Amino acid sequence: MSVRALSDKDFDEAIGEGIVLVDFWAPWCNPCKAFAAIFEAAAEVHPDIHFCKVNTEEEPDLTEGNGISSIPTLMAFRDGILVFEQAGILPAHSIENLVREAKALDMEKIRAEVVNRAKP
Repeated sequence: MSVRALSDKDFDEAIGEGIVLVDFWAPWCNPCKAFAAIFEAAAEVHPDIHFCKVNTEEEPDLTEGNGISSIPTLMAFRDGILVFEQAGILPAHSIENLVREAKALDMEKIRAEVVNRAKP
């Protein structure tokens, strides 16, 4: 599966269903370039997962809105809920672990936790 570029216009819809990994990157960032090869290889191995990228130079509002202060930053969403975030280059085995853990999440429990956190 290919890696999809996201913009402010389609970000919320893209993260809304299933497992979605989002790489926040910039074209001038050498660590981002190194991570891109790892990320793209993982996308080929996991066609059931959505792999997306956000160019921080082209999408500053989206970058700021997600609290990105360091790149590359990888975020994982499941059914629209942020379940993982880490700055820096992740090795391939860490992405494999992340995918396995994201698939195993008890989403009913996580949704209940999100609702409880939102209550005053």
